[in-house]
Amino acid sequence: MKVIIRIEKKRRKKLKKSHLILILSFSLCIFFLLCFLPKEKPLTENKEDFLQKENPSSTLRLKENKEVIKKGETISDILSLYSLSPDEIHKMREDVIPVYDIANIKAGNKLRIYVDKEGKVNSVEYDIDKENYLYIKNKNGSFDGEIRKFPFETRAKLIWGVIEDNLVSALAKEDEKDILAISLADLFGWDIDFYADIRKGDFFKIIFEKKYLRKKFVGYGNILAAEFKNQGKTFHAFRYTYPDTKEWDYFDLKGNSLRKQFLKSPIKSARITSAFSFHRLHPIRKIYRPHYGIDYAAPIGTPVHATADGTITFTGSNGAAGRMIKIRHKNAYETLYLHLKGYTKGIRKGSRVEEGQVIAYVGSSGESTGPHLDYRIKHHGKYINPLRFQPKPVKPLRKEFFDDFKKKTEYYCLCLNAPLYYLPGLIN
Repeated sequence: MKVIIRIEKKRRKKLKKSHLILILSFSLCIFFLLCFLPKEKPLTENKEDFLQKENPSSTLRLKENKEVIKKGETISDILSLYSLSPDEIHKMREDVIPVYDIANIKAGNKLRIYVDKEGKVNSVEYDIDKENYLYIKNKNGSFDGEIRKFPFETRAKLIWGVIEDNLVSALAKEDEKDILAISLADLFGWDIDFYADIRKGDFFKIIFEKKYLRKKFVGYGNILAAEFKNQGKTFHAFRYTYPDTKEWDYFDLKGNSLRKQFLKSPIKSARITSAFSFHRLHPIRKIYRPHYGIDYAAPIGTPVHATADGTITFTGSNGAAGRMIKIRHKNAYETLYLHLKGYTKGIRKGSRVEEGQVIAYVGSSGESTGPHLDYRIKHHGKYINPLRFQPKPVKPLRKEFFDDFKKKTEYYCLCLNAPLYYLPGLIN
């Protein structure tokens, strides 16, 4: 496993005893990342070498032909270009169908056909999804098929940064993709609203996995540990897998689950244009009246997510509120979503929804001066301020595994507490 850690140094100074201790801790952190983090077997051979090992008696050099399946194209359309007869293609499908039906190939997916120097098809690979592919071997007119995992190389990486504009741009400065920012925001989404709570100067550190195939970056694995300092308050997240059930979750230092009963925001990308208030000037009626929700401005069609598990009690038009949804949750809570454009398929009164599920889309129905979502929360029938709402954690770490959890997170803490005094102005 390759560990990539970026350090920006100040001018050289004489090391203090405390600094030597920090460096020692940092070295232990690197040792842990190199030796103990789970990793998949690296791919150290090219595709032709791999096929040679599959057929040790063969000395043939195979040619790889890549195809991207077009809309309306069938497996017969493609394989017929490689001298396979209709009977042979039918035979291939019948032999492989217990594993995967190749008649169900999808447009946009990739197909690789390997042929020998005489043009005979030796094997075929079809990418089922990002993790798995179908391997078909031609054995003298019979075909063996199996679903295989891509031989990813997984590397752990540690990065840190400071928020100047937003999390996406901060991670872009570290040459990381938007999806990592979304994953980090989802991880801390129970405690931090990344569109209302983020401030310039907020600080983050992440230990995460990156996946490579043939030395090319193909996507992210798991976030293993993270720290986020928001408005002076520090939040931690550690991924832990139970040894017995293999179930996993993210916990803080005390073993509390990061998952809570409610997400802080029903929209992943929006800005607050009006806050909760008991005395607000109505933008249309021009009179002062209470505003019991939070207005999130967003383009029409932006997905709206249920902020907690629950049952829908109302969908439809409701006067000035326009199209809206009401959801009843546990412990006498209720959430409301106003001024919608429309609802997702299957959303109706009595439907069960899960936290994070897309239930509707931002609109401008009812009394509205522009596209936005008015999001509200009730508790025992009384409106509460969504931005001040602090839901309790659910499913804390099982007590019998706390010592094991603490032991494993100590290694991550060594990494997160690495001597960042080398970074000027970031850490006190």
